[in-house]
Amino acid sequence: MKIKAAILRAMSTQLPYAQSRPLSIEEVELSAPGDGELLVKMQASGLCHSDLSVINGDRPRGMPIVLGHEASATVIECGRAVSDLKPGDHVVMVFVPSCGCCAPCAEGRPALCIPGAIANTAGTLLSGDKRLSQGGQPLNHHTGVSCFAEYAVVSRRSCVKVNRDLSHREASLFGCAVLTGAGAVINRARLQAGDTAAIVGLGGVGLSALIAAVASGARRIVAVDLSDDKLALAKTLGATHCINPRVIKDNSELIAQAGGCVDYGFDMAGAVQAFETAYTLTKRGGATITSGLPNPRASFALPLAQMVGEERTVQGSYLGSGVPSRDIEKYIDLYVAGKLPVDKLMGQTFTLDQINEGFDHLASGNGLRDTILF
Repeated sequence: MKIKAAILRAMSTQLPYAQSRPLSIEEVELSAPGDGELLVKMQASGLCHSDLSVINGDRPRGMPIVLGHEASATVIECGRAVSDLKPGDHVVMVFVPSCGCCAPCAEGRPALCIPGAIANTAGTLLSGDKRLSQGGQPLNHHTGVSCFAEYAVVSRRSCVKVNRDLSHREASLFGCAVLTGAGAVINRARLQAGDTAAIVGLGGVGLSALIAAVASGARRIVAVDLSDDKLALAKTLGATHCINPRVIKDNSELIAQAGGCVDYGFDMAGAVQAFETAYTLTKRGGATITSGLPNPRASFALPLAQMVGEERTVQGSYLGSGVPSRDIEKYIDLYVAGKLPVDKLMGQTFTLDQINEGFDHLASGNGLRDTILF
């Protein structure tokens, strides 16, 4: 079938994107779903820094590629061997397909699925196939999802059925922003009532981490960002201390403004300076956790003697360090119960034809989760 999709042919840092237009809306061919795959109609797709990082070259991918990884969709057709979904079901996309058979999957760590990582790197579906093409030439899939398109073919392992009555705009946030941010707090840190936390970087993922820390009963939550508007929002969401590093002179002042060091420091910005800030705010015996994805060349020199003498822990968290088929439903239940106010994270809406303008808005430092509505 022929569909409209947003194609990236070359990485670009030429802002504004509304003028340079790195993403072009073109007609492409979408093949029928194979065994274990689904044809889905996209309803809402979130604009995420992970997509922006592909556009600007921080996270290089094979070109040409149809971008997008956070979405809610409706099932249109099920391929053979898909028996637990039916046309009309609502699903949330997951940006790492899990085979269920490799060692990490068997250990309950689907984010580290080996075949899933291979497929995502190669720009294919979990099967190793590509269902997108143009003029007989294959197009790359983005993390097995490619949701900046009217329709997509995805692996059954790339989506989770939504059993609650949510709008697609609400549901889409649970596939990346909430799954990643809340998961880092709940699964990786296992933050408990009475613990303290610092969230550095208040994008969609960082704000999701913040509301998860509130829901978990953290007694002190330090929000750190370069935007005063984001800090004001964080205050309304439950942050007890808000810090703009632009006005901080040194680490002593940073720690003082935070009310002291914390049990868990979270880097949600994907920048070396953000990680350094989170590490500085982490107490002796505490853990610094990063969910940001900076340029692969970025690195941080860890003070090894301090790590030993203070029993520090440094951890990464990918896909929320959990099990999407379990966690997405759990987070949705918390949202419906009023304990995880995901709706307060929703920003502007754009059409597919306005996608370059949408990424301009994201690149400007907007903290809320903007969405492409179909």
